[in-house]
Amino acid sequence: MNKQKVSDRIAEIGVVPVVRASSSREALIAAEAVCQGGIPIVEITMTVPGAVEVIRELSKSSASEVLIGAGTVLDPETARRCLDAGAQFLVSPGLNLQTVELAVREKILIMAGALTPTEVITAWNAGSDFVKIFPCGQVGGAKYIKALRGPLPQIPLVPTGGVNLNTAAEFIEAGAAALGIGGELVQAEALKSGKSQIIADNARKFVEIVKQTRARMTSQNAVTTNTV
Repeated sequence: MNKQKVSDRIAEIGVVPVVRASSSREALIAAEAVCQGGIPIVEITMTVPGAVEVIRELSKSSASEVLIGAGTVLDPETARRCLDAGAQFLVSPGLNLQTVELAVREKILIMAGALTPTEVITAWNAGSDFVKIFPCGQVGGAKYIKALRGPLPQIPLVPTGGVNLNTAAEFIEAGAAALGIGGELVQAEALKSGKSQIIADNARKFVEIVKQTRARMTSQNAVTTNTV
């Protein structure tokens, strides 16, 4: 799947599950669960033990339409290892320009992390396809996304941190291109207790919230346009 198709899929689904787990086995279970829940996207963070091998295994075993990404990628060396293992997109919690340059050169989608307007603009100008706003919940949540979108409507923002079932709609309404969701979707307790169905159910709920919120916004915009 080329970079444009990866980008389109992320934008279409609107949810990027962030998998943090205490073992490779739990990470594989989480990946399967979110896919069962209707999200054919999974971001395996480098904090997972054996993360690169998890990416390699998922890349070999998953259906071709499932996007396998690498998260918490802090440097180009790690990025290269992830790409060699089969990662189709890269995500970082902060802005490392060398990593962005590598992704651009390799024509691989990257979602660089940023927080301030300056960082967001720098990441975008460097070639980041989406810009991950992290930790979004600690700096105003959906209101912060709306504030950034005012002067920067051309930059697709993906808030991570503070996104849950109660706030997801607010983030979409604020203009988020997609949502990065970790523990509120891939719950640690569900993994430890072997209750992967909880994760699948959470995935369905988040997908439905994104879909319904977007449909409502489209309808409202249509009404506004017709009344002008």
